[in-house]
Amino acid sequence: MAVKPSRVFAAVIPVGDVYRDENEGMIRTVRRNTEQTLTREVQVTGNAELSSGPNRARLCLQVSSRKDSVTEAKNSVSRRLDYILQSLRQQGVKEENVTVTKDIQRAENAYYMEAEVCVTFSDFVKMQNISNFLVEKLDSSVTVSAPQFYHTTENLESIRRQVCLVAVGNARHKAKEVCRLVGQSLGRPLVIKEEETKEWEGQSEETEDQSGGSSQLTANQKIKNATVFVSSRVFVSFEIKAKGKKNS
Repeated sequence: MAVKPSRVFAAVIPVGDVYRDENEGMIRTVRRNTEQTLTREVQVTGNAELSSGPNRARLCLQVSSRKDSVTEAKNSVSRRLDYILQSLRQQGVKEENVTVTKDIQRAENAYYMEAEVCVTFSDFVKMQNISNFLVEKLDSSVTVSAPQFYHTTENLESIRRQVCLVAVGNARHKAKEVCRLVGQSLGRPLVIKEEETKEWEGQSEETEDQSGGSSQLTANQKIKNATVFVSSRVFVSFEIKAKGKKNS
């Protein structure tokens, strides 16, 4: 049986679009000339700075007693501890916001017991009222520490996102004004890049020097010192729309 010889056609050409032609069993590869459209764009930077005061405060109270027997030391601390916890409940403080730790030590022939109550507040006015009340009602064996103001992780993340969005909005406004000045229309964003972020806490050095030390700071001054400032600088490239192209 005779074998019909086969024929192969091949060519090396520049990369391009490919299509098949089944006529006469050949595969043809051709390059289509495509016109590359030059994208017109405007590049701008946007800046923003936001601040946020602390959204939490921690108030701690220490109750201590030194007695000849461990039972007497426990009873002495427990009475005042129960009064503190009861007062907190009456003021509407939730149990999950209260932490109690106890410690007993032996010193020579006596027993020393200390209990610490730490309360987390989101309402700073309530915290101050409770602190004043306990200072008035309890004796010197109970120490009410100065409140500590701080930020939750969620609060910090929120302001970081917000300042970036504000910076992008400022960049868009700037680019829109530039396009309007030269008789063009602003299109979609092509590139958005956050180039720099800064974060710092507290007042200026000059203000701090005039405060006279942290022990003399008022509650409002402590809140200002715990205030977080965040700045952001972004780079944004916007497309300049062709004339006659309507907004989408």
